[in-house]
Amino acid sequence: MSRIGKLPVAMPSGVTVTVGDGAIKVKGPKGELSQALASGVELTVANGQVNVARKDDSRQSRANHGLVRALVNNMVTGVTKGFERKLDIQGVGFKSE
Repeated sequence: MSRIGKLPVAMPSGVTVTVGDGAIKVKGPKGELSQALASGVELTVANGQVNVARKDDSRQSRANHGLVRALVNNMVTGVTKGFERKLDIQGVGFKSE
């Protein structure tokens, strides 16, 4: 069992996740994201959580199990917090703006 895939993804308030037509759609305060659903896995949305389960124990299903969970988690983070990059500059003599 995938250690990453078996963890549920928490949905904050204001975020909706819909699964249908082979795609995952996440809608939140900062926008809407969609991703094609990989084969061999199925998603269930209940009680403010998204759970990812695999249909069988094939090699491809096991690989997609953790991948889909990570993608859904990143989509939920993207529509709530957005993208942010922090830069740490070390050294002397460099000018940054």
